[in-house]
Amino acid sequence: MTSGGEYGGRRETIARGLAQLDMDALLVSHLPNIRYLTGFTGSNALLLVTRLDSFLFTDPRYDLQARRETSCRVTIARHPILAAAAKLIARRRFRSVGVDPARLTMATHGFLKEKLPTCELKPVADLVEALRMVKSGAEIDRIRRSVTTNSKALAQALRRFKPAMRESDLAAEIDYQMRRLGAEQPSFETIVASGARAALPHARPGNAAIEANQLLLIDMGATQDGYTSDMTRTVGVGRVPTEWRRRYQAVLEAQLAAIDAVRPGVPASLPDRAARGVLTRHGLEKTFTHSTGHGLGLEIHEAPRLGRKEKIRLQAGMVITIEPGIYLEGKGGIRIEDTVLVTAGGCEVLTPTSKDLAVL
Repeated sequence: MTSGGEYGGRRETIARGLAQLDMDALLVSHLPNIRYLTGFTGSNALLLVTRLDSFLFTDPRYDLQARRETSCRVTIARHPILAAAAKLIARRRFRSVGVDPARLTMATHGFLKEKLPTCELKPVADLVEALRMVKSGAEIDRIRRSVTTNSKALAQALRRFKPAMRESDLAAEIDYQMRRLGAEQPSFETIVASGARAALPHARPGNAAIEANQLLLIDMGATQDGYTSDMTRTVGVGRVPTEWRRRYQAVLEAQLAAIDAVRPGVPASLPDRAARGVLTRHGLEKTFTHSTGHGLGLEIHEAPRLGRKEKIRLQAGMVITIEPGIYLEGKGGIRIEDTVLVTAGGCEVLTPTSKDLAVL
């Protein structure tokens, strides 16, 4: 197989597994997986990893870019790239090619079956994703930069906050500051929700003014050098009622308990259980309606998931979020979230932004 540094090493790992799975090749169609295995950043590509070599298929727009970014053998197709990949598979007379059933449409499957009648398409789920769960040193460095940019962007945006500012205007300011500080784009649509709307865990910023004497929930992430970050902070606007201050401290206690539970070898359910235990003691367990966290990297949501029934065990090098929250319909909500690295001795919170209840 053609060498290619870290990317080549990843492809070699896949290639070594092909024999164990009794496959001649793996056809990769998910763009984040292709980037992980090749370094290619274009928007249209397929990757065929065989036991001896790897082939990247893309279109003429990416001719120069593909040859610069990857050490794979590059095919520039002037017809659909799927047809080009099928032609190579047929020419090599492969008997068995792995495909990810979660990424393969019925139309694509039908096309491949028609063009490759003697080749078995073997469903292979999460083969690349399993590798992506544990980050390399270079990946961790990129995530650190993304986390830093994300936190700086929030600080800069909040300095420009004005009473009665609209949620949508603050979200736009946050996105602008991310880009100004080096991010390519937000990792997801920035969430800014004030007052009763903060009870919606994934509220979209609205045109409502952010009024005084209520809480403001901000969930944001930056994508930098291809890698994501994720952070939520809940801040006060004006006077924060004592009842909401108590609720904030309960969520913070739950978040810290979940972080304390993060270490190699424990099931991914343990941090979730720790967070829920704290909220149960405060009588808030029924207001926590989502999982405690998720992995991130090239995508904002990756394995592992940190939920009640997750059995996968945490490993050093995983990067996850810890984000318990409470949501009271018609009243408001609180969520506190950090990006966290699992280390050999426990974990490291990468997010530098303070979790003390700030008041604007």
